[in-house]
Amino acid sequence: MKEAFNIKVGYGEKEVTLTILPHQEGYYKVIYFGGIMGGIYCQDGDWELLDNGAVDAGDLPFYIPDLRGERLEVLLDEPTVHAIGLEIESAFLDDDE
Repeated sequence: MKEAFNIKVGYGEKEVTLTILPHQEGYYKVIYFGGIMGGIYCQDGDWELLDNGAVDAGDLPFYIPDLRGERLEVLLDEPTVHAIGLEIESAFLDDDE
C-alpha cells in the first residue's frame, strides 16, 4: 500500500481518526488535522516512534497542538504508537484479502 489511508484508534474513552502516509524509506507519517504528528516504523515486530528530525515533512507542516481547540489532543506515546501500528498491520491484512 503506497497511498494514504485513514485509521481509527482508541484514545482514552474517545476514538481518533488519523491519516497514515507510507514513506518510501519504510516508515509511516502519522497525520492529524493536516499536520504531521510524527513517523513510526516497525522493527522486529515492535512499533517505534521516529525522531521528528528524521521525518521528511514534504509540503505538510508539523502538527502543533491547539489546547484551545475543540479537537482531542493526541500524544504519540508508546501505547498510542503501538495501537497505530496494529491498525496499520490490520489495513495491510484487509488490503490482501
